[in-house]
Amino acid sequence: MGYEVINKTRQTVVANQVQKADSYFKRLVGLMGKPGIPPGFGLWIVPCQDIHSFFMRFEFDALFLDANGTVLYLLEGMKPWRVSRFVKGGKVVLELPAGAIAQSVTQIGDELELRPSGAAQTG
Repeated sequence: MGYEVINKTRQTVVANQVQKADSYFKRLVGLMGKPGIPPGFGLWIVPCQDIHSFFMRFEFDALFLDANGTVLYLLEGMKPWRVSRFVKGGKVVLELPAGAIAQSVTQIGDELELRPSGAAQTG
């Protein structure tokens, strides 16, 4: 099943081709070995409070969220072979193409929603 992530605060689409990484193996592999992230793609990693970019060949953005989908931390342009900070209270990380945070105008405190692709808008 495909998902999309909507910024409910700003009424913007953050990513419209989202995959979940919700098992140990999916979280372990993540985006390693991929040539890049296509526009509109996102990887929803849960549970997650910090990330790394080992074995990656490209920069990417990441949003760190709490259990309610509130943005706690923004990481723009994470380079390969780095480790992020540990985000206290973080439950989810959404990895995105570089520039996606700016494009969606997402800011700390915004509320994001993961929903099945094509789902009718709520509230």
